Amino acid sequence: MIEIRGLSKHFKDVIAVDDISFTADSGEVVGLLGENGAGKTTALRMIATMLKPTSGTAEVSGFDLIKEAAMVRSQIGILFGGEVGLYDRLSARENIKYFADLNNMDSNMAHDNIERLAKLLDMEEYIDRRVGKFSRGMKQKVAIARSIVHNPSVMLFDEPTTGLDVTSSKIVQEFILQCQRENKAIIFSSHSMQEVEKLCSRIVIIHKGKIVEDGTIENLKGKYNSDLEEVFMKLVGEN
Repeated sequence: MIEIRGLSKHFKDVIAVDDISFTADSGEVVGLLGENGAGKTTALRMIATMLKPTSGTAEVSGFDLIKEAAMVRSQIGILFGGEVGLYDRLSARENIKYFADLNNMDSNMAHDNIERLAKLLDMEEYIDRRVGKFSRGMKQKVAIARSIVHNPSVMLFDEPTTGLDVTSSKIVQEFILQCQRENKAIIFSSHSMQEVEKLCSRIVIIHKGKIVEDGTIENLKGKYNSDLEEVFMKLVGEN
């Protein structure tokens, strides 16, 4: 479970995230929606302990973001869109193993998990090849395996299908649903309303660093008598 309480981030005079609070329960996919610059990525980076909050905190699987940052990191898997950040000179296996080592995994357990993920993601044919010449979809599969090799209880997805073709996007979407079936708490950021409707049980809409709505998709559609895209535009598109 993720419980965010009064989380804020200031960059000098700029308030990127302004006193936000929301939760994501185990087995729940919460969509974090907002226009570019709304504060979504900053919020996710704070939850992932990549940025230190100006104020507020969060609990991730019972561990406090500020006081127990190392334990929070051990509970989190992260998959960002855009550049996947793999080491081109290393094989797929070596890239995944490196992240297993960063999470202090036992070598035997890491080996077993990598073998399982290679089979699950259909990577066995190229698991020991260098990733430098991989296709975008192949790289994203490695990034998926890297994000989950330590079996985290929480997953953070920041526009993970950016730049992917239809086939690769479907792989990521199926992975998110698999995480949900495994009872992980999930926060998912995307600009695709179709993806959000397919994957999310609840959405949080953030605008200029503040939360302007939090509810199930059906409840918000009923409240505003609109489809999801129109709800979004009503909340963030006119101011």
